[in-house]
Amino acid sequence: MNLLLFAAGECTGEGLLRLTGRRAGHLRQVLRARPGDELQVGEINGRIGRGTVSAIDKHSAELQITLHSPPPPKLPVTLLLALPRPKMLRRILRAAAEFGAAEIHLLNSYRVEKSYWQTPVLAPATIRDHLLQGLEQSRDTVLPPVHLHPRFKPFVEDQLPCLITGRDALLAHPGDTPLAPTGFTQPTLLAVGPEGGFIPYEVDKLLAAGCRQVSLGPRILRVENAVAALLGRAI
Repeated sequence: MNLLLFAAGECTGEGLLRLTGRRAGHLRQVLRARPGDELQVGEINGRIGRGTVSAIDKHSAELQITLHSPPPPKLPVTLLLALPRPKMLRRILRAAAEFGAAEIHLLNSYRVEKSYWQTPVLAPATIRDHLLQGLEQSRDTVLPPVHLHPRFKPFVEDQLPCLITGRDALLAHPGDTPLAPTGFTQPTLLAVGPEGGFIPYEVDKLLAAGCRQVSLGPRILRVENAVAALLGRAI
């Protein structure tokens, strides 16, 4: 935990933050915090600052909070991802938040198993928890919105063209195509398929909606590695 995050309602008007549970345990067991120690803190969807430990015991911790800096800027990236299997989804949500993706859209695809849409990982509280873990790692406070699209064709035909407007839309799909660009300076949509890739029909629909196909070279990567590689190129 490189940044201790808290919700606005947790902090009193006098700047006092009382923690229990996982965060208090992390302070005690991992950081071995003592009264007088300082650490970086951030208000979820707000500013970053310093927290001074005023009291700590085996049940709770209290910190005096001062916020003074804005969070780091987001990447100008909207991630459009075919829904991966649940274990991979957890890792991708954390990674996308770490890299600073501005927005995430999870999409159905022919190769997405129907059972994936029933996973508890898609519960809003669970998605939020994994995103917060990524934000804690990268010292960010702003949660990227996550949207679910369980029907491929209606989304690609009716919503994707509007989402692409004003953005450079890249479809990352293996093939004899140009390498994905680096150092994104304009708003960009990154579309990444499931394990095995989008089927030809889906590729055609994405291209017709306004995407252009790019690749990461001759190697075929797991989805989580492809997402990390693409977001890394965006920095």
